[in-house]
Amino acid sequence: MVAVTTAAIADDIKDNEFNPVTTGVTSLSITPDARGASMGDQGAATDPDVNSQFWNSSKYAFIESKAGISLSYTPWLRKIVNDIYLANLSGYLKLGSSDNQAISASLRYFSLGEIQTHDDGSGATLASIRPFEMSVDVGYSRKLSEKFSMGVALRYIYSDLGFSDMNTGDKTKGSSAFAADINGYLCTYPMVGRNECQWTLGFNISNIGSKVSYNGGNDPAFLPANLKLGTAFTFPLADYHNLTISAEANKLLVPVKPRLSDYEDTEKYNDALQKWKDMSSITGIFKSFSDAPGGFKEELREITWSLGAEYVYNQQFFLRGGYYHENKWKGNRQYFGFGAGFALSVIKLDAAYMIATAQNSPLDQTLRFTLSFDMEGIRNLFGRR
Repeated sequence: MVAVTTAAIADDIKDNEFNPVTTGVTSLSITPDARGASMGDQGAATDPDVNSQFWNSSKYAFIESKAGISLSYTPWLRKIVNDIYLANLSGYLKLGSSDNQAISASLRYFSLGEIQTHDDGSGATLASIRPFEMSVDVGYSRKLSEKFSMGVALRYIYSDLGFSDMNTGDKTKGSSAFAADINGYLCTYPMVGRNECQWTLGFNISNIGSKVSYNGGNDPAFLPANLKLGTAFTFPLADYHNLTISAEANKLLVPVKPRLSDYEDTEKYNDALQKWKDMSSITGIFKSFSDAPGGFKEELREITWSLGAEYVYNQQFFLRGGYYHENKWKGNRQYFGFGAGFALSVIKLDAAYMIATAQNSPLDQTLRFTLSFDMEGIRNLFGRR
């Protein structure tokens, strides 16, 4: 057993107060669509749209159109590199004539760009690799009453961050995982004065599944299991003019990785680290509510929150804004989102722009674009011909 001195512990705590929750396949947490991004990265309780698969698939049971499809594109970390991006394809189809159930699906592809590998001795270039992460999922949603729906989604995840070195014989394989979401959506229409408004609540527990590993099981990582809770209130300003105010809170359902500074000696630290590696993902979800080294205060730090607003004119013109906040010791993602959208007949185009408030944030000036198609409208358009 090797003792750790008090001075060493103090220095470690000082140097490592920045202690975000770490996960594998972090690209699963990146907002794919422009609408949600422009409102402060939220969508658990906003009006359903074609991109609800990421936010809360149970919302599809309340969507008006029978079918839709969308394609989103996000250049990622564009202040640092120019070849990392996220592409997302989403779609849904309402089932039956009762208009109370839907199936949905999405495909995500996250490219980490081109990376050159070099020989440790000579420095010569060995190979050019293109690591990536992807996921594909399907969902089902259904109204359980006139005001409430629930949904589930099943997801396959593949992460390939390594490569095979033909010179040394080292072979690194990608890692696969399976996950599921469960969510709900409540939609009511209260009267405020003489105006009928809309009040919604939504939740989504996402990425409940297996763990991923890139080193034969020696270095396992938890998926970014997450709890979303949101609410939104929409009220009419005048004929054809509506305003929505929304709020959302998120917490990663992932246990904190042990730190040396939290233990008296390295033996206890190694034991705790091994227990963390051996912990199942389901156990980790429950453990995530009570395992922070700093107690309840640090647990609160792990909650991110966002506020958003959306102005809609005649379902044709959209203006949006929002703010996202993460504690500075848990990642320090703090930024404003702005966006606009235009709908013409059966086509809708949305764009979003992010302005970081934290200094030197690589997320600053992030752009997103989403192109959506109303498939029922397209069918009716051609049918009239």
